[in-house]
Amino acid sequence: MADAVERPEGLNVEEDSVVLDAKGLRALAHPVRVQLVGLLRKYGPSTATRLAERLGVNSGTASYHLRQLGAAGFVEEDAERGNARERWWRSVHRTFWFNDPELAEREPEAALAYQQSVAAIYTLRTQQTLNEFQTMPRAWRNTFDMSDWALRLTPEEAAALYQEMTEVIARYRRDDPDTAARAPEGAERVAVITQILPELDAPAASSPPSGPQEEEGNPTS
Repeated sequence: MADAVERPEGLNVEEDSVVLDAKGLRALAHPVRVQLVGLLRKYGPSTATRLAERLGVNSGTASYHLRQLGAAGFVEEDAERGNARERWWRSVHRTFWFNDPELAEREPEAALAYQQSVAAIYTLRTQQTLNEFQTMPRAWRNTFDMSDWALRLTPEEAAALYQEMTEVIARYRRDDPDTAARAPEGAERVAVITQILPELDAPAASSPPSGPQEEEGNPTS
């Protein structure tokens, strides 16, 4: 699955990341393409046939979308593994960044399609983990978490919250081929998914009572 995140203003982009422009956004406005890039990042270089098997699509479909991703610069052929009969592909970047309101306004359909694809992939990741939960080692079952907190924030506070969470996550070991080889024994891939979801339809906070009140079933003294 794709490691797609939105970048707060002022945060440096890693060298192996790419900021989506209009061309890139349109190229990723298809769920199969987002999933293909994610699989190449997670499992490493692969062929269209193997990727198609993982996604449950035919190899022709996978090949077509890989070529489109290649034209947009998101994947490239792995010449060291490929041969005359079989083409291998690898991801060019580790992360997409998309946080351009003006681009989203210029390309509303592509932006929505891309974000919906990412949201669907996050849901799929969660469901896959739940399906495997009972067979996980107890140590990993004890780390599993699905939590949500209801906060009342200004847009500026929400942006600050995201910045702080990003800085905390950045202190931990990323999952890439280099760090995986040096990781301590027992280290496994862990997906940390953050979502800040404005709920603008929630009612505003009511004013506190001005005088002594009696709550149902709990009289005041």
